[in-house]
Amino acid sequence: MATLTWHGHSCFTLVTDEGQRVMIDPWIDENPAANIKTSDIDALDYILVSHGHSDHFDDCVKLAKKTGATVISTYELVSFCQSQGVEKGHGMNIGGAYMFDFGRVKLTPALHTGSISGDDGSHTTDPAGFLISLNGGQRVYHAGDTALIMDLQLLNGLVDIAILPIGDNFTMGPEDAARAVEMIEPSVVIPMHYNTFPVIEQNPEGFRTLVGDRAKVVIMKPGDTFEIGVNS
Repeated sequence: MATLTWHGHSCFTLVTDEGQRVMIDPWIDENPAANIKTSDIDALDYILVSHGHSDHFDDCVKLAKKTGATVISTYELVSFCQSQGVEKGHGMNIGGAYMFDFGRVKLTPALHTGSISGDDGSHTTDPAGFLISLNGGQRVYHAGDTALIMDLQLLNGLVDIAILPIGDNFTMGPEDAARAVEMIEPSVVIPMHYNTFPVIEQNPEGFRTLVGDRAKVVIMKPGDTFEIGVNS
């Protein structure tokens, strides 16, 4: 069965039914909430990056070089990675989708600001989310960093597991994230991007209360693994 492991903040490792390892938003070594270090990671097949801010991107180039993983992100962010010596990348743009060997990935809109950590200003970047439809039938939406936007309604009926930020200040807070659940109607929602810093401290149990019976809220601790069934 496919699994999803949280490493704190917005970083997850998705392991598919076939065994492919997909890491999303790799910020580990300087992440105070992370349960692992990059030195602990020996194998990755793909790295998905929602945008270039340091708390989502900082360990992408290091891990891609170490593991030979293919970086999937916006065209400009992938180009920056390749300029830093990453060999394998697949650039996309918002609204586009592509079929990889582990499943279909579609870049979804995210309302946020964008820059690339370590760039000299020669690349631009747009934040994105990921709608991941695995070969096993599981459908996972990782929102990246986003505010509450009407585009989320377009995901209704397409998502089994929604991973949503609840930290507020930089992203949606609990109230807006609960409204996002109402728009998307997933079976399961997993909160992320909270309690890493004082400015985004939140009580995830409060989010669970706001969601009510609209979805099953799975509150994870860094290092926890959730099994992903079809329709979860």
